[in-house]
Parts: sequence; C-alpha cells; structure tokens
Amino acid sequence: MDNGSRVNREVYARFCERLRVRFPGSTHPYIKVKGQSKYLYRAVDKAGNTVDFLLRAHRDKAAARRYFEKSIEQNGEPETVTIDKSGANLAALDALNAERETPIKIRQNKYLNNVVEQDHRAIKRRTRPMLGFKNFRCARILLSGIELMHMIAKDPMQDRGIGYAHAQQFYSLAA
Repeated sequence: MDNGSRVNREVYARFCERLRVRFPGSTHPYIKVKGQSKYLYRAVDKAGNTVDFLLRAHRDKAAARRYFEKSIEQNGEPETVTIDKSGANLAALDALNAERETPIKIRQNKYLNNVVEQDHRAIKRRTRPMLGFKNFRCARILLSGIELMHMIAKDPMQDRGIGYAHAQQFYSLAA
C-alpha cells in the first residue's frame, strides 16, 4: 500500500470484503440505487471507445445474456469478446454461441480486459460523489447522459472533416 504498511493489496481487499466495505480500488462498475449495488454492464472496442452499456439489478446469467443480446442487436456481431472471470458472462456467451452458426470467440484473460477496466474509471469518477441514486429509473437516465458525454469526450464526431463542439454533438445525439 502507499501508506508505508506491509499489507499487500489482496489482504487489504479481503479485509474490506470481510467488513462488507467496498474496496476502494475495485474496478467493477457497481452503482448504488436505494443503498443496494446494481451492476453496469459496459462494452468497449479495441480503440477504447464505448460501444454499449446497460444498468441491471443483478449480475447473473439472465442479465448478462440480455446485455449481450442488446449489444449485438444494436452494434452487430463481434468476432471476439474479451470478458472478466465472471461465470455469468461466460455462461451467457456460451448460451448465445449454442444458438449461432458462427460462434463468438471468447477470451478470458486478466490483462486483456484492461481497456474496459480503465474505461470504468471515468464513469466511477462522475458517480462516486453522487452517493447513489434514489430509484432505478433515474439512475438509468442519468447514467445514459453520463455515458453519452463520456463517449463524446473520447471520440468527437466529424462530419465532412468539420468537428462539432461537445454541446452540438450532445444535442444531435439526444434529439
């Protein structure tokens, strides 16, 4: 740790977990709604641009499957998907692959998922000071706006070589 103690990061994380305190270095995008943690599914392409996101009450196979179906429907079928070690994500992708002619290649590697994990930081930086949301609907609406602004800031739109201001991009996408 940075404070000079001899306790390593893993021991500290387990200690926080035992006390039911959220580990401050956690990169998973949990969002507080009415005091309960909800999971924010997010997809990022190779370049680090946000492809899709979905706030779900649970992190299970059904929620993961719904997210992957929504993302594939809106953005097309990917060749490869890199996921974390979550069993729910793997089970959902396996179920989707069973129904497809050409299966989606699944990669589960701790280090290949870093692009997504680093992208969570910007969203968490915006939501942490809010101290949670009062209801799920408001959380979904506000997170959509936060994600939209984050997408605009990362990858500004260009139309015939003319760049637009962030506000113009927001209004054109929100309309």
